[in-house]
Amino acid sequence: MTNHLKFYIDGEWVNPVNHGASDNFIDVINPATEQPCSQIRDGSAEDIDNAVNAARHAFESYSQWSVEQRLTLLHRIVEEYDNRREDIANAISLEMGAPIDLARGSQSRLGRDHFLSAINALKNFDFERSEGEMIIRHEPIGVCGMITPWNWPVNQIAAKVAPALAAGCTMILKPSEESPLDAIVLAEILDKAGVPSGVFNMVHGYGPVAGEAMSSHPDIDMMSFTGSTRGGIAVAKSSADTVKRVGQELGGKSANIILDDTDIANAVASGVSYCMGNSGQSCNAPTRMLVPNDQMDLAIEAARKAAEKILVDDPSKQGNHLGPVVNKTQFDKIQGLIQQGINEGATLVAGGVGRPDHLNKGFYCKPTVFANVDNQMSVAREEIFGPVITILGYDDEDQAVEIANDTEYGLAGYVSSGDIEHATRVARRIRAGQIAINYTAGNSDTPFGGYKRSGNGREKGRWGLQEFLEVKAITGTIAS
Repeated sequence: MTNHLKFYIDGEWVNPVNHGASDNFIDVINPATEQPCSQIRDGSAEDIDNAVNAARHAFESYSQWSVEQRLTLLHRIVEEYDNRREDIANAISLEMGAPIDLARGSQSRLGRDHFLSAINALKNFDFERSEGEMIIRHEPIGVCGMITPWNWPVNQIAAKVAPALAAGCTMILKPSEESPLDAIVLAEILDKAGVPSGVFNMVHGYGPVAGEAMSSHPDIDMMSFTGSTRGGIAVAKSSADTVKRVGQELGGKSANIILDDTDIANAVASGVSYCMGNSGQSCNAPTRMLVPNDQMDLAIEAARKAAEKILVDDPSKQGNHLGPVVNKTQFDKIQGLIQQGINEGATLVAGGVGRPDHLNKGFYCKPTVFANVDNQMSVAREEIFGPVITILGYDDEDQAVEIANDTEYGLAGYVSSGDIEHATRVARRIRAGQIAINYTAGNSDTPFGGYKRSGNGREKGRWGLQEFLEVKAITGTIAS
């Protein structure tokens, strides 16, 4: 077991301020074995302060770098990323249980894609232009605090770090204490690529301590947070006293409207498979499947068959299967909500409580399908964040849209139809930040973020770059 007991501050790996303390170690648990696979240190407010001071000092020079200099740096990062991609994949598989093929595929690829997207956005962004008698400038916002989750770890880190570097900002990252190992590899990549000292800093730790110190710090100009709605509210409250910008990508309970002009069985099977990916640990997963009531029996049978084909196994094995969920807390939450769905009268179509029969350890959940779900049941209201999907019926299209929008969340939505124009009309009525027609996902240039309690602001592409920029107007530039 390799431990990682230092933080990356001002271009160096340094000991925590309280490095002599005996109680500031955090075990990183392998969810497949339920045993520690590494240890990190729990950062303090003093560690955050040191990182902020380094970032503040570095901002003076890095913010003045030309677009060409930043492009060159980003290209070097991509080169180093390619050299270390297998290390990133292995770290993700170990720390959060992603099957190794998934880790080598989309989990690690998406991190690289965000740097390429930032390069494209930077090449094409107009940082200064004249509008009549004024000049409009876009300037880096300053020192940025970043808090990221464990479920798509390097993806969500890169979605913040890449555009911040492109914008000319400096930053402090607090990755999830559940999945810090890939972030350590990324810090090594950034160091090797030549990111100047103090531009990127990383401190591990818990949200209530390190995260709170970042959010309330007077010398951090922006907080970018991805995680639970509860966590996002805490960050926003802590940031309020210093009136810093707060960007949030939070929870979701996305509806998947399957219209009656599509192949119902195929659309249902695809929806189950899409939802279960990454063991259901995706904030934009289509967890509420809406099907016409007169096609309910067909939909239930298609969902049952699809769920029963999904394999669950050790993440170190190659192949197309689900791994465990990230930790015992998540496992217990998922099991409790499955049992609550049964208690509330939903029909258990597949799966249920407990581990799959062939696995006696690890935080593995059964792929679970509920039918005859009312939209007021707990399994339809709460973000389960596991391999659980609910099927709800509707009588007509208006009712389907009403049910889809009857949620406190608004991150994503899905529409399945044999008629693209029809699907597009329905998509326009769903109050969510990203709608996928026939499961056509966006890419790293597609704006990502939510309505309502799913957050504010957008990541990826030019929208992600704009999040890290201030707008300045210079007037009186034409002599009267």
